[in-house]
Amino acid sequence: MIQVQCVFSPAPRQVHHINLSLPEGSLVKHALVQLHQTADWQAMLAAQTQAFDTVHKQGIWGHLVANGQVLKDGDRLEIYRALLVDPKLARKQRFKRQGKGRTGLFARRRIGSVAGY
Repeated sequence: MIQVQCVFSPAPRQVHHINLSLPEGSLVKHALVQLHQTADWQAMLAAQTQAFDTVHKQGIWGHLVANGQVLKDGDRLEIYRALLVDPKLARKQRFKRQGKGRTGLFARRRIGSVAGY
């Protein structure tokens, strides 16, 4: 038997960890089937307002993998949900709200220099 830790985040700033015991040579799809049958997964689904039934992508230690990937002892299977906002767009919007003069590269300017340099 191998031990695999499944990690998923149904909503921002919420992370759930479930430890699974699987037979040697198990694939990612076998782990997902067993995960859907656990009581913790069912309780998490009941508590969420939006369904988290569909798995969009999964990875092992931050690297995307297919359902046919063989799991090893001590792997961390991460289940990814779809992004609600494009990260680049969110960064641009934050930058607009904060203003140019107070953030990042523009926080300290030399006297007489042009903004942004």
